[in-house]
Formats: sequence, C-alpha cells, structure tokens
Amino acid sequence: MSSSRSSEHRLDLGRRQRLGMVEAIWGENKSAEQIARILIATHAAAELALATRIEPAKAHAVALELGPNLAGELQLQHHLQARCLTAGSLPNPDPSRGRVAVLGGGTSDLPVAAEAQLALACHGIATELVLDVGVAGLHRLLDRLEELRRAPVLIACAGMEGALPTVLAGLLPQPVIGVPVAVGYGVSAGGMAALNGMLASCAPGLLVVNIDNGYGAAMAALRILNSQAPMG
Repeated sequence: MSSSRSSEHRLDLGRRQRLGMVEAIWGENKSAEQIARILIATHAAAELALATRIEPAKAHAVALELGPNLAGELQLQHHLQARCLTAGSLPNPDPSRGRVAVLGGGTSDLPVAAEAQLALACHGIATELVLDVGVAGLHRLLDRLEELRRAPVLIACAGMEGALPTVLAGLLPQPVIGVPVAVGYGVSAGGMAALNGMLASCAPGLLVVNIDNGYGAAMAALRILNSQAPMG
C-alpha cells in the first residue's frame, strides 16, 4: 500500500475494557487508504475491527491498499448485505449472554438489520433475523409472538411510517429498540417520518436510535445484555 499519510488517527483501543465494545470505524466518509491504515493498527493491537457503511467498490479498494498477503493475514471480509468490513476472526456466539431478535418490516429493511446482526456477532451475541413482519400484514407478526417472547431484547427496523416497533412494544414486555429506516415514498422523507413516529410512540419505554443506525441499535442491545449478566 502507499507510504503516504493523508491523515492521522487515534484509536480507542480501551473501549472493550471500558464499555465491553470493540471500536467501530465509520467508513462512508473515509478513504480506502485511511480505512486500511486503521485496520492495520487495530490488527497490531490484537483487536477485531468493524468498519460500517462500506460499499463493494470501497471494500475492493481497501483490499487493494492492503495487498493480498496482508488482507489474508487480517482476515479481511466484506459483508455485502450489512455493508460492512471486518478484520479478524468473529467470536462464536455465547448462548449464556442472551439472544437478540432483529426484525425487519420488509426486505428493504434488511441492510440495516444485517448491520445490527453483524455488530452483535462481533461481540459474540447470538441473533435471529425475522423479516417480513411489518404492519401491512400484521398476522405475520402475530404468528411469531410466542417465539419472539423468548428473546431478551428486540431490535425492530422499519421504514415508511415506522409502526413496527410501537406494535412490538405494546405486545411484548422486553426492551424494544426501534430503528427508523430510510425507505418510503415522498413524505417518508428519508426515514424522518419513521423516526418521528417512533419518537412519538404511545408505547411506553420504546427505545429509538437514529435513522439507519443498525450499529447503534446493536450496541444498545449489548449494553442491556451486559447489564443483565451476573456480576463477577
């Protein structure tokens, strides 16, 4: 890779010890060279790396920056559906830490749901993906309620008017984290209608993160699960 340094970076390598989370890299506004350098530094610290918002062209450019030998050493992997890169071996899911059900109203919500799943997988948290349970066909959700009741935390990704998290929070007792998705016509306004609908929800205790923020929802779920773990 190029020896030029276009920018400096300071990694938060104590985040796992401090918060129980690995540091994530926001990839959309970083160059391939910047991302490659961060991945190298993270690998040198023996830490798993997760870079979000990485489209295929940028993933290819990062791999070229690293070169085939280094990319192989880092175990570089592009997760197409989640639009993310990982460097390092993902831990096996630990059933003792609980399970998160990640729901999507429709297939259009899948990239955001997949980002949440991958972020949890980076922390050894088991997930279950439940798609096509939006309110346009409410019977599909009702058919899964007993199954969903067994998951300690629910993440619900929804575009359009964003009603799915409200319905879930009105039917089930565990924490529900709503993720507004930038899907829908006209007044959906890139996810703003879903965000405002979730924030205005009449279901008490519904948690809401920013538009398309599957990673943020995953970290909220991780905090909840970690708080439920027995104290050492």
